[in-house]
Amino acid sequence: MPSLPAPLLLALVVGLAFTIEAAMGFGATIVTVALGSLFLATAEILPAFVPLNLVLSGYLVVRGSRFVEGRLLLLEVLPAMAVGMPLGILAFRHLDEVTLRLALGVFVLVVSALELASKAGARALAKPLAFGLLGLGGVIHGAFGAGGPLVVYVLGRKLSHDKAAFRATLSALWLVLNVVLVASYAQAGQLSASTGLVTLSLSVPLAVGLGLGELVHRAVPAHRFRPLVFGLLLVVGLVLVARSAPHLFF
Repeated sequence: MPSLPAPLLLALVVGLAFTIEAAMGFGATIVTVALGSLFLATAEILPAFVPLNLVLSGYLVVRGSRFVEGRLLLLEVLPAMAVGMPLGILAFRHLDEVTLRLALGVFVLVVSALELASKAGARALAKPLAFGLLGLGGVIHGAFGAGGPLVVYVLGRKLSHDKAAFRATLSALWLVLNVVLVASYAQAGQLSASTGLVTLSLSVPLAVGLGLGELVHRAVPAHRFRPLVFGLLLVVGLVLVARSAPHLFF
């Protein structure tokens, strides 16, 4: 049986990813990079995908603006992530693809296990620990555009009781961070006519995913949907590690 072409596979992955993020407020980039890197290089995916994610985040912020926890973002989340992002951006430019993929796989495994093990209603993390995890999230976001799971783990302790605030606050954060990422791609010459065409071709999966995600957000309680998301990420992390580790040691 002939395999599907990479552009079609990427469109299917992006549709799934945007459905998840429209429903939950996170997950689009980590799913796209983790699954997309099975058939395309991470360096090809991110410059084409992150500008599209700006559209999704902008829509969700406008739609849920009254639910955004601005004080939490400005005083706790953004300062910590701002420390880590430059390190991640540097790593994205200078590490090889196999190392990046293995690091992403290990990262996905760890944070998925943490999220699956966490309990709804758990107490907020101590501030030093929260700052450290958010800073590491900044490193991962700078490298992969996908620091979400660590941020979700921290903010889930504060906002998981209110899925509207959870989604809107995360979307506002992604909007800010991805503007920085797109600027870094432009400065590095990674945005081109070819990446623009890929971005344009993924606008249909964006629209489909947004529509489906809104339906899911209204119909399914967040505490039932999140274990499914992180179960998927756990499997993706296993696949990435299994594919990447042998190339480093043999």
